[in-house]
Amino acid sequence: MIAFVTMAEDYLAKHRKPLKQAELPKHIARVADIAPILRGSVALERNEQAGTVKRQILCFRTNPEILNYVNGAELSRYSQIGVVTPDHTIRTKNTPLVVPAPDAHKLDEWKKAVEAAVAKYVADYHAYFARHNAAMNSKKKELDPLPRVILVPGVGLFGCGASAKDAAIAADIAENTVEVITNAEGVTSYQPISEADMFEVEYWSLEQAKLGKGAEKVLARQVCVVTGGGSGIGAATAKAMAAEGAEVAVLDRDHDAALKAAKAIHKNALAIACDVTDPAAVKAAFDKVVEAFGGVDIVVSNAGAAWQGRIGEVDGEVLRKSFELNFFAHQSVAQAAIHVMKAQGTGGCLLFNTSKQAVNPGKDFGPYGLPKAATLFLMKQYALDYGKDGIRSNAVNADRIRSGLLTDEMVAQRAKARGLSEKDYMGGNLLGREVYASEVAEAFVYLAHAEKTTAGVITVDGGNIEASLR
Repeated sequence: MIAFVTMAEDYLAKHRKPLKQAELPKHIARVADIAPILRGSVALERNEQAGTVKRQILCFRTNPEILNYVNGAELSRYSQIGVVTPDHTIRTKNTPLVVPAPDAHKLDEWKKAVEAAVAKYVADYHAYFARHNAAMNSKKKELDPLPRVILVPGVGLFGCGASAKDAAIAADIAENTVEVITNAEGVTSYQPISEADMFEVEYWSLEQAKLGKGAEKVLARQVCVVTGGGSGIGAATAKAMAAEGAEVAVLDRDHDAALKAAKAIHKNALAIACDVTDPAAVKAAFDKVVEAFGGVDIVVSNAGAAWQGRIGEVDGEVLRKSFELNFFAHQSVAQAAIHVMKAQGTGGCLLFNTSKQAVNPGKDFGPYGLPKAATLFLMKQYALDYGKDGIRSNAVNADRIRSGLLTDEMVAQRAKARGLSEKDYMGGNLLGREVYASEVAEAFVYLAHAEKTTAGVITVDGGNIEASLR
């Protein structure tokens, strides 16, 4: 076997001709700008009344070999020949979706072209199924008609799937297909099994059983970004979102903390160093998330820090620093998320950690409470402005949660300010119980899938009448 493979490799090395290349636009669009458009276009199901969308996760791949393939002048021919191994079809379908090269200056036109290409792909798949199902005189149930591989000239390829793992498998197979067909086309041409035989393989129950289909978790197929995710409420929320099926990106100023939190979730979790007070850093972080997963669906804007001081005496610089992190950073994060969500066209969810201070200020805590109050109204403004786009905006109003923000030192200071012991301060609520970060995370998870709730606030504080809302 090794001898024959070596013989084939030697022959290819001597006789393979390069693929003729197509002419491309001068300014090719960035992956971060086109991936959300592609992801929205290949969503499997949309239920406008329920507010639900069955999305796909994307996995991007590019290298010189892939670019040589997708930039080929005859891509529309050789890419549609079929998969190189019949059982690949259950992961990638028999053919990929081919879209035009994206001109960075004409993305609106490109989006229309993508939608048209997807519509044709779906129509062709329906016809393929009807043709062979009738020929076999069978009553098979048609699988979803959306592509699992997308080829983009000038850019590369995308694998699509229900999870990051599934998308990566599709991309792996696509890379293998690129290599085989490039080699075959370089010396002669590639010929797979017949379409009828391919249909039998795709719809063979034993092949479908390999996919191990089962009930999906409530946040499956969604991408969640958590800021301040390296510790405390952020880390607990990132872990809780992943436990419900979401692909998670952990953003934190401390990269080591982000890595530790991501590692505690699973290998597909993404860790990104990001100072959310820097709008450019926020945009770059969202670009990385989009490049990794194809888009963003849920954002937990959680990063924050507490400054204290009597409001009439506090230094102006302290107040400005607090507003930068506890208000303007939330705006930068939400703005970056909206850009991606609108490009996808599949809705989304913004979640803000606003704190009890937003509605019930504490003594000498104005530098923290004032920007938090502004963030509460920021949440409402996003709900008002983007509800028509299917984008929900909600907040969690938590109090006295031990975290990187409420440190042991801070607990001691706040307890002293109120004349309480630390134990009584942490359990100073109607239930007399300390509240933990994991319990705040549960509230964020609930809001992430509460499809008909927006402009809402969930209070997680053990009961505080002064901070309660309607």
